This record gives sequence, C-alpha cells and structure tokens, in this order.
Amino acid sequence: MDDLSDLYQDIILGHNKRPHHYGELNPHTHEAEGYNPLCGDRLCIQVREKDGSLEAAGFTGEGCAISKASASIMTDAVKGLDREGVAKKIGEVLELLTGREEPVVDLMEQGDIAALAGVRKFPPRVKCATLAWHTLAAALSEEPRSVSTE
Repeated sequence: MDDLSDLYQDIILGHNKRPHHYGELNPHTHEAEGYNPLCGDRLCIQVREKDGSLEAAGFTGEGCAISKASASIMTDAVKGLDREGVAKKIGEVLELLTGREEPVVDLMEQGDIAALAGVRKFPPRVKCATLAWHTLAAALSEEPRSVSTE
C-alpha cells in the first residue's frame, strides 16, 4: 500500500474505534433509520436543526467499520450547514463513492471525507459507506422514512 492509502485506512479505522457524535441526540428535530441487509449495518441518524442550519448530528447503531466511520465523518461534515449545504455535501460524497470518473481527492480540502474514496476499490462495500448519507437525506426529507441499500 502507498502512504496515502495507509493514511486513508488509518482515518477509517480511527473513526470506527472512536466514532464522533455516537449516541442518541436529545433533543433532535429529525430522525431516520437505515439498513444495509448485505452487511447487516443498521444506523439511526438524528439531527437537530436550529435557525436554518444543522446545530448537531448524531448516530446510533451497529455496523461494519466502513459504515460506522462514514457516519462519524458525516456528523462532522454537516454540522453547521444549512439544508442546501447538506444536500450539496451528500451529493459530493455520493459522487465520490459512486461516480463514473475516478475522483480527485485532497485531504487538505475535503478532510476525512477524502478517506472514503478508498472504498471505491471494494464495490460491495460502497453501500456500507453510503448508508449514513442516504439515511441523513431521508431524515431531512418531507416524509422521513427508513431506507435500505437494497
């Protein structure tokens, strides 16, 4: 592995071992549950919206290292964003993970989100990485619902 791949792997493993914002968020204004039947990942995403932006985000659940790390990275990335900013961030991450073109990643610009690009090398695991982001979108939708990767 090259040094950059090692660094990305370390970021994922670090978020898995010490996930940020793990636990129930009380109070919260929006919530959705996500499930990846292929891997068994189950997440509940909770956010608190105040004055037009996400004041806080948290998650609970069980899952593989990639799904837990992605949820942890997501809670950091969306804090303080308005809904338009959240939608843009979700779109950027989904494009990073599922886009046709090989993404150009920059750790300095994208922060820990850049580490998720390494998941592309393992197509079955992409659903693990996208689960939290799809669940966040569902939580903020007009009709919150449970989401599944299948």
